[in-house]
Amino acid sequence: MATIDESLAWAGIPVPESLKNLEAEKQAALADYAKALVAAKTDGLDELYQAIGMIVKYIPHFIVIPLMVEHIRPQIAAGVCLKMGVEQAVHYANDLPIEYFSEVSKHIGNEMMGSILEKMKRHHAEKVIKYELHHNQTHMLDIAAHLDKRMLEYVARQVTLPDLSDALTEHPQSIIIEQLRALQKA
Repeated sequence: MATIDESLAWAGIPVPESLKNLEAEKQAALADYAKALVAAKTDGLDELYQAIGMIVKYIPHFIVIPLMVEHIRPQIAAGVCLKMGVEQAVHYANDLPIEYFSEVSKHIGNEMMGSILEKMKRHHAEKVIKYELHHNQTHMLDIAAHLDKRMLEYVARQVTLPDLSDALTEHPQSIIIEQLRALQKA
């Protein structure tokens, strides 16, 4: 049986210690309730994201981008992005301010983010990578695991990796860190 931390990891919010002390059955019941509550409160959002994605195709970027940045929370923009797919998302990603795009990227799966970065205009993708490495290196390393060789080589040139230690071998990103280290030596 999964712990309550594992069951609710998708929320991205730490579980209070008092709830971790509950019996396993009560933790499972609480996790199931939290999932049901979220499902009830978000019912219909997928269809809304789909509709927004279809509508914005017909609105010029110079109108959509400022409205998005000013009035749409990054998590909502990410939901729309997920529904519109990589090809359409790339068109918006190239024009979004880096700070906003960084926030949006936190709500998009790492694999999709890797695909978006690979298809973005090179100079803009490189700016995003530099920004992420500077402001949220862990997030960028998670994305890097899904990049093609060209983009991974760029990440390797930009990143400063920690010294090799025994603790690093147990690090969740040890595989990508070793790949980047190998590219830096090449």
